[in-house]
Amino acid sequence: MNSPGLRLVFAGTPEFSVPCLEACRASGAAVVAVYTQPDRPAGRGRKLTPSPVKQAALAAGITVEQPESLRSAEAQRLLAAWRPDLLVVVAYGLILPCKVLAIPRLGCWNVHASLLPRWRGAAPIQRAILAGDAESGVDLMQMEAGLDTGPVLLERRTPISREDTGGSLHDRLSALGADVLAEGLRRMLAGETLAATAQPDAGVVYAHKLDKAEAKLDFHRPALELERQVRAFDPWPVAEGEIAGEPLRIWAAQVIERDHHAAPGSVLAASRDGIDLACGHGALRVTSLQRAGGKRIGAVDYLNARPELRQPR
Repeated sequence: MNSPGLRLVFAGTPEFSVPCLEACRASGAAVVAVYTQPDRPAGRGRKLTPSPVKQAALAAGITVEQPESLRSAEAQRLLAAWRPDLLVVVAYGLILPCKVLAIPRLGCWNVHASLLPRWRGAAPIQRAILAGDAESGVDLMQMEAGLDTGPVLLERRTPISREDTGGSLHDRLSALGADVLAEGLRRMLAGETLAATAQPDAGVVYAHKLDKAEAKLDFHRPALELERQVRAFDPWPVAEGEIAGEPLRIWAAQVIERDHHAAPGSVLAASRDGIDLACGHGALRVTSLQRAGGKRIGAVDYLNARPELRQPR
């Protein structure tokens, strides 16, 4: 296949998608248009703000389309007018009807941030951390009508460490997604037909969209589960809990193996190493937190403001 003749349309919205857009541009294919969600209010002033993908596309001089939906005949007619050979979709955020999937000559590819069929759906990165998965990865998938059900073309894997947060795993998978997409495009442009492997029927798990209500820490639960919650919800929505009656955002914490008979949520110890809170099993040592209206601080700075917590208990 002659690479300059490949017409590609890219569809994506958040920061996660930007490296994949860059991979498409670097592939030698012609990125004729970029689809992204309409500008949304953001920040304290609620000013309409373009998506990261729109900003990257405009900086590269690529035409941007922002339909509210792809269900209308007019939106589908406009997409078909771009005459795409391939549509690459990465965290676009809009459902692609069957009529849209049928428009590109070579179909539609999707870069998904999980090892399918585990964690189909909206929040695979955070759900993998919450569940204590040992690894994650990205799949390059041929799209079909079902939600993340299509056959897998290529895959990249990465371990999930006890230090990984939602943010760190997001960034690593974003880079891996660009890598796997670049390989897929390179091989296709070289004339290779990528083998599509059907997803197994067993092991299907759905990654439901994150809800801010999930951020509340329940100290009746085991410390290990709360540690995962803190890690998964950094940088959003950020875990929330109380320390000695004060509601706080909890940015970083780790499990401390400690036997106790204290009430869940009570302070077991407080030092420059952190603030140890009793859990249903074990203890959670909080090392970074945020007071209402304040900025993120370390446990030492917080204890300087609440020296009474240092008292022996």
